[in-house]
Amino acid sequence: MKKFKPLIKVIADFVEIYLPCTTFSLMFLAFIVQIISRYLFNYPLAWAFEVTTFCFVWTVLFSALYAKRTASHVKFTILYDKLSSKTQLWVRICGNALIVFTLIAAFYPSWDYISFMSYKKSTILNIPYNIVYFPFMIFLTGMIIRFSIDIITDFRSLKTKTNLKIEKEHI
Repeated sequence: MKKFKPLIKVIADFVEIYLPCTTFSLMFLAFIVQIISRYLFNYPLAWAFEVTTFCFVWTVLFSALYAKRTASHVKFTILYDKLSSKTQLWVRICGNALIVFTLIAAFYPSWDYISFMSYKKSTILNIPYNIVYFPFMIFLTGMIIRFSIDIITDFRSLKTKTNLKIEKEHI
């Protein structure tokens, strides 16, 4: 497993950092082109809207994986902070388990729907919608893995009676 860790890190970095940066840049460029085309030349471009929309979906889904990895997502911890360390640990385990079960339950129906959407194509660019929405499957898989790692880490800290907060990078 240790020899695969660098490869996993490279893949995770590509999906969670470089891909969202690329899709965000494409989205931004298409948005600027659309503004210039519409307001300077009075000629709106339909393809730019599709590129912006699709890139937005990809950027959000892949960036959410990075936010989970670095624990930089928004948290509301008013009540959580008032709990004891052991109770916080159990709340994290239960909450993460609920999220994992929900994501697993959504996996097959999502795969089924995305596969079904292969016949339908976008209006302007004729991109099959299964390609457009496939990043959701990568998102589900990545989140299931990350939350499962958090659960395992919390169970280990419960076993060793230490309270490890999951605020660090796992991969």
